[in-house]
Amino acid sequence: MKVEKKANITTIRETEGDFTAFLMKITHECKSFEEQHLIIDISNLEGLSVKEINGFLPLSNAHRKAGKSFVVVARDIDFNKVSDKLSVVPTKIEAHDIIEMEEIERDLGF
Repeated sequence: MKVEKKANITTIRETEGDFTAFLMKITHECKSFEEQHLIIDISNLEGLSVKEINGFLPLSNAHRKAGKSFVVVARDIDFNKVSDKLSVVPTKIEAHDIIEMEEIERDLGF
């Protein structure tokens, strides 16, 4: 797991190739990132199911409830089948765009 912090955005990238272990580690360490917008980068993992990606939903809900963005970067999945309550995009650039848009929405009171 590699963690990069820039301004108010933290990017956590999976580096070990073990999705289950990564999800557990993120779940246990989530409190330490609660003041930051989070980008979870699992784009290096192949063959993930929608069910596995939806495993981030409880973390995303808690993070969003605290007024912060939570975006997952993944490849090779059917984005239409992922929960509507979870932001999943194919690139880190799009993840940053989502965070910017959500910040604007929060500023406008949406």
